[in-house]
Amino acid sequence: MMILKPQDILVLLKLVAISRNNWSYHSLAIDLGMSAAEVHAAIKRAVFANLAIPQGDKSIPYIRNLQEFIVHGLRFVFIPEHGGIIRGIPTSHAAPPLSSVFLSDGDPPPVWPDSQGLVRGMSFSPLYASAPKAALADPILYELLVLVDAIRGGRARERSFATKELTQRLEAYAQNTKP
Repeated sequence: MMILKPQDILVLLKLVAISRNNWSYHSLAIDLGMSAAEVHAAIKRAVFANLAIPQGDKSIPYIRNLQEFIVHGLRFVFIPEHGGIIRGIPTSHAAPPLSSVFLSDGDPPPVWPDSQGLVRGMSFSPLYASAPKAALADPILYELLVLVDAIRGGRARERSFATKELTQRLEAYAQNTKP
């Protein structure tokens, strides 16, 4: 039996972020701060869970199932841990694309803990340990992770908006990757 892990979703989101660009297990590993074996295992689990479809020697995200899992299951499986005030990288409603829609209510913003981060806020555990560094190197991946975090741990309005935005982005990816 294969059990889905949070890094599997990170790998699939990275594949969405790079769209039709060519990739290798090695290049994904470097971009995501993982080993090539971890990336390979993540894709294997995603295929087993029907969240990815094999295509030749590689796989692509199965967008309909990925979207359904993220929207309806992710927050119950990969629950974010909230902590105290810490320096970090904004996420959820405190980062683009949501920060332009949701005004600050005066509470500290949710942040991924990072000593190099420029914002002080409430600790919000990332989907996977290497996600913040990978997100800083890829603005498209960063926005996808922000949307996923809003779905994982946001309020109802934030989850609703993030769901619509993520769905649009995943559908655009599906349209761009059709043969």
